[in-house]
Amino acid sequence: MRLPAFEWQVAVRFLREGRFQTVLIVVGVAAGVAVIAYISALVSGLQANTLSKTLGSQPHVTIRAPEEVVTPALELPPGEQSLTDTQPRAQPLRSVANWQSVQRLLDPRPGIAVVSPLVSGAGLALRAEAIQGVNLSGVELDRYDRLAGLRDKVVAGTARLDPGDAIVGLALAHDLGLRPGDRFTIRTGAVSDTARATALVDFGARELNRRTVILPLRAAQNLLGLPGGVTSLDIGLDDVWSAPEVATSLRRQLPYRIESWQDTNAQLLSALNAQSISTVVIRLVVAAVVVLGIASVLVVSVVQKRREIGILRAMGATRGQVLRVFLIQGGLVGAIGSVLGLLLALAMIFLFTRFVHASDGGPLFPIDLSWATAMRVGLLALVCGVLAALAPARSAARLDPAQAIRL
Repeated sequence: MRLPAFEWQVAVRFLREGRFQTVLIVVGVAAGVAVIAYISALVSGLQANTLSKTLGSQPHVTIRAPEEVVTPALELPPGEQSLTDTQPRAQPLRSVANWQSVQRLLDPRPGIAVVSPLVSGAGLALRAEAIQGVNLSGVELDRYDRLAGLRDKVVAGTARLDPGDAIVGLALAHDLGLRPGDRFTIRTGAVSDTARATALVDFGARELNRRTVILPLRAAQNLLGLPGGVTSLDIGLDDVWSAPEVATSLRRQLPYRIESWQDTNAQLLSALNAQSISTVVIRLVVAAVVVLGIASVLVVSVVQKRREIGILRAMGATRGQVLRVFLIQGGLVGAIGSVLGLLLALAMIFLFTRFVHASDGGPLFPIDLSWATAMRVGLLALVCGVLAALAPARSAARLDPAQAIRL
């Protein structure tokens, strides 16, 4: 329903007559909107960057063979004591049974972006007198690249995994004195083989860079004594937050040990939840401050404009029209403040990305104010303005014209 021009004209005139108060409250609303928008964009960018770095080389869901367990001793009747002790069984490398069939089953499943077979185990990397303990990972390069973005992490050489090739972590290459094209020896138990480093990669984590050697799947299977097998099937999802639901669904279908990234990164998930809760609390506090600020200014405006309100009522203005005058004032203050606040938030984001840098000189992490966030924050400011004006508007609408004019 379109509001009559009378209410708009009176609302704008009241705001113009109290310019100083209007400017103060608009600036307050703009500051509140800027804080909410900037904090929202900052936390979203921080969480996205944290997830990207943490999950950049990790699967979203992992399928492994069940653990070997020792059958416990018979339960004794109450009161009798057992003198036996059950020791946990050592867990050797075990292959996921029928992993090729499982991979073919999962490849076309909606929501699953890639299924990457992996055989992983410990070994030694040797070159000249240098010896380093490493984690060997045998992969199919194209599938693993779709999961971990391996080619984007290459800092030297070309990511290639032909027979006899290897991709090496940057810090490990430094420790072994390796450059792309150099050869080194890999040893696992009594088995050893030589490999040629085709690329050096930076995973963004020191330990990964110091311990990672990526081999062709067949070469790692032979080195680790697991011919034709894989220790896990790593799954990448279109939506990383759907991992628990996907893992739960797979547990009902497959007799394997299945974990989501939330299961293996509980501390990270707690930190992300704490950040989200903190952001919500900040939004609520700032919104409450904005509402109180608008309400206090409009309450003062009602007191100051009692005579004008009485004259308007005496000239035939209805209670509804007076009510709408102050609601429009609150809405205008909220709308103008939200526009200015969003512009201020964009300026703050620009300054952050321009002057705050990481240790390598690049941006600390990407930060952007999305249209969806901007619209939500702007709508929040508008709603807060109208809600804040509700009590002063009702107070103004209840004024008796005769008493208001005499005051």
